[in-house]
Amino acid sequence: MAERDIAIAAFLAAHGWGDAARAALAGDASFRRYFRLTRKGETALLMDAPPPQEDVRPFVAVDGMLRDLGFSAPAILAGDEAAGLLLIEDFGDDTFTRLLAKGADETALYALAVDVLIALHRRFKPDGNALPPYDDTRFLNEAALLVDWYLPAITGQPTPPQLRDAYLDLWRGLLPRARHTPQCLVLRDYHVDNLMRVEGRDGVAACGLLDFQDAVHGPTSYDLVSLLEDSRRDIAPTLVASMLERYLAAFPDLDREAFATSFALLGAQRHCKVIGIFTRLDRRDHKPRYLAHIPRLWRLLDRNLETQALAPLKEWLDRNIPRALRVTPEAAS
Repeated sequence: MAERDIAIAAFLAAHGWGDAARAALAGDASFRRYFRLTRKGETALLMDAPPPQEDVRPFVAVDGMLRDLGFSAPAILAGDEAAGLLLIEDFGDDTFTRLLAKGADETALYALAVDVLIALHRRFKPDGNALPPYDDTRFLNEAALLVDWYLPAITGQPTPPQLRDAYLDLWRGLLPRARHTPQCLVLRDYHVDNLMRVEGRDGVAACGLLDFQDAVHGPTSYDLVSLLEDSRRDIAPTLVASMLERYLAAFPDLDREAFATSFALLGAQRHCKVIGIFTRLDRRDHKPRYLAHIPRLWRLLDRNLETQALAPLKEWLDRNIPRALRVTPEAAS
């Protein structure tokens, strides 16, 4: 038995789940693994987040914040943070993605997701929070993934340092306008794959929250972008518009023009980041399935580039990654 398996068996035995049946759940883009445990009619989830690739402490911290604010983050039943093992509440299988595939009311699910953000942005108090800031360094490192991974994949050559520097200088000039909106807890991967319908709960508590360990303190527009400009599914423009209006109507004092600019800027930054991430998942991690989403990401990015504030980025992309190069990279052998 491998060393990791021995550690998992000991952890489960110590917390009374040693004899539970164990079934692997679908993995994500990280090194984490999840297993559903079943014993005597009860279930729980095992999160296996092996150090040093993963660190469960941010998940534990943000989980506590969300639960204290009245949101449905999974209860932590037991944990060994040093070993990267958590036993957490099982919300079942009803992710919004699965519900939508089965014909659930799309508008109702997105409205619930938007209502969670409205409630979060009303309830969260920034004083004394221990969240890392969504600062320029973090934003720029993410935006750089486009030129560090995608551009070399389609040209076959490393990105010249001066080209990379010019690209990041451009983003340095854009980012201040992305912050012309209130700041809050930003979950960062807030989309239908990470939202669940929790039976027996009402209001915003009916929405289970997953995959929030990378949360930061940053612009309120970011999670709305993540939800409504989803890299993995197409959303009708009319639904996007109605959900944006639902959010904005809840904050009548919000500067709508500044928020719209922030939304477009962060959408562009996120899409540049994710194009790079999906390329890296293929090249470095041998997970080519994510490449299929790159055409959608370029379509979303093109829509963001229609915003006047993003004219410098549009010009840079048109010159250095023209439309003929905005292709899906060949999967690595």
